[in-house]
Amino acid sequence: MTSDLEGVLVVSIEQAVAAPYLPARLAEAGARVIKIEREEGDFARRYDQAVLGQSAHFVWLNRGKESVCLDLRAPGDRAVLEAMLARADVFIQNLAPGPIERLGFAQGQLRATYPRPITAWISGYGDEGPYRDLEAYDLLVQAEVGLSAITGNAAGPARVGVSVADIACSMTVYQAVSRALIGRQATGRGRHVAVSLFHALADWMNVPYLQHVYGGVTRAPCRPQPSHHRALWRVSVRGWRLGPAVDPERARMAPVLRRNPGSRRSGRRRALRCSPSLARRKPEFPGSDHDDGLVTPSG
Repeated sequence: MTSDLEGVLVVSIEQAVAAPYLPARLAEAGARVIKIEREEGDFARRYDQAVLGQSAHFVWLNRGKESVCLDLRAPGDRAVLEAMLARADVFIQNLAPGPIERLGFAQGQLRATYPRPITAWISGYGDEGPYRDLEAYDLLVQAEVGLSAITGNAAGPARVGVSVADIACSMTVYQAVSRALIGRQATGRGRHVAVSLFHALADWMNVPYLQHVYGGVTRAPCRPQPSHHRALWRVSVRGWRLGPAVDPERARMAPVLRRNPGSRRSGRRRALRCSPSLARRKPEFPGSDHDDGLVTPSG
């Protein structure tokens, strides 16, 4: 673990994935992280029992942290949190919409009492707009931003196999909090950071959005434009391989596939096709150890 953030105190009211991921990264950089859980604990503790009886998600997201159980409706426990905030450098929360305000920690009130901490609010859809009070889930957000529409196969859309909306949101907040810590060195005051799962993952979808709006491109699942040649094919050894990503790789591969990579005519995509049967031949492509079986798909 690095010690770039040694001496930084992070207090986090957190659950699930998006909020816990952020302070885990801060802890890796040397910060002291205190995780505040409700009486029954973070529900991510109960996702599974894969790691020696503990949840895989919980083990992944909470290493390097301290934990305390508080009922913030109880005056004594609330006083404990207030004492932490008086010393905190970063305060994070991802409660469902509403509770943080009802507990008396609305942003304006919090900033007036505690001007120094960087506050990081993680939500499903942001602090404003018609969806602000709705809870969000990773699968739902993947579908709403269109990620599911370009993922999957001919059978239809699919969910990305990890909690990508949560991770995208948390890494976005991580960058913002890091910048705010640097900025505070000059001003002596904290600032507020608010990021939603929806907005963070929607930002990742800018390229397919722009291609669709300005270029009329409609992506099929798992066929990214303009790199339509990228795909997975089963080959003769070591299972699956990716199609080559860029023109130089296709040019190196063309002699093996007996194709012409130089065509710029409308039939160029057809000239670069490779059938599944060809993909299953013994790899001959003179590439590196990990890409010697690369082929491109048809279509």
